[in-house]
Amino acid sequence: MSDPSSVAIEVAGLVSYYGQRQVLKGVDLSVRDGEIMVIMGSSGSGKSTLLNHLLGLLYPAKGVVRLLGQDINRLPALELLELRRRIGVAFQSGALFSSLTVAENIMLPLREHSDLDEKTMEIIARLKLEVVNLAGFGHLKPDELSGGMAKRAALARAIVMDPRLLFCDEPSAGLDPVVSSAIDELILRLRDAMRMTIVVVTHELESAFRIADRLCVLDQGEIIALGSKDEVRQSADERVQNLLNRRSREVTLDPDAYVRRLFGEE
Repeated sequence: MSDPSSVAIEVAGLVSYYGQRQVLKGVDLSVRDGEIMVIMGSSGSGKSTLLNHLLGLLYPAKGVVRLLGQDINRLPALELLELRRRIGVAFQSGALFSSLTVAENIMLPLREHSDLDEKTMEIIARLKLEVVNLAGFGHLKPDELSGGMAKRAALARAIVMDPRLLFCDEPSAGLDPVVSSAIDELILRLRDAMRMTIVVVTHELESAFRIADRLCVLDQGEIIALGSKDEVRQSADERVQNLLNRRSREVTLDPDAYVRRLFGEE
C-alpha cells in the first residue's frame, strides 16, 4: 500500500452523470507525488469528465476527489481558492487571450493571485518563457504564434505560479510529430526541474508512452488498466489491446432490435 503522504491526488468511488447518462462508474485512482500520470481512452470513455472532476469543475454524484490531501468538493470557497493557486492547467486549445501579448497572458495568474509589482511580474514571465523555450517572443500576440508555440505559451502560463500539480489536456493534439515530441520533452523537463505532479489527458499513444510513469486507461466510465507502461502493454483485456493497436470495436447489429429502437419500442 502507498504511503498516504506520497499521494498527491486521490479519487475514490467517483460516480458522475450527464443527465440520466452515467459517465463515470465508481472510479478509483491515486496519483503519486512527483509522477506523470497519463489518462487515456477512446472518445466517450470519460477521460475529459474525469479531468473536469479533478479540476473541481464538476460535482460528483458519489465519491471523493482529494488534491494534496484536501476534499475539493467540501472545501470552503476561500480554502478552495488557495488550493487552486497551487494548481496549473494547460488547456487543449491553449485558451490564450487574443487581445493580450504572450507575456501579458502569462502574467494573468500573477495579477489575479499575487501582490507582486509590475516589474517583478515581467521578470517572472520572462523566466517562464525561457523555461518553455520562448525567450524573446513575449511581445507577440497569440495569433502570431505557431501551434506548438501556443502550446508552450499555455504551459508557461500554467506554471507561472510554480504549482504543485499540473494538468494538461491533450498537449500534443494537432501538432506534427517533431513538435509533439518537443512538447513531450518539455513536460518531462518541467516534472524534473520543478518537481511537479503532472496529469496528462491524451489520445496520442506515442506521446502517452513517452512521458508516462503510469497510465490509466478508461473505457465507458471504468478503469480497465492502471499501471506502468509495460503492465498496460501486457494487459490481457481485449479493450486495452484494441486501443493500443488502434482496432475498432466490432458491433453486431441486430436488424430487428434496430427497427424497434427507431419506432421507440425499446
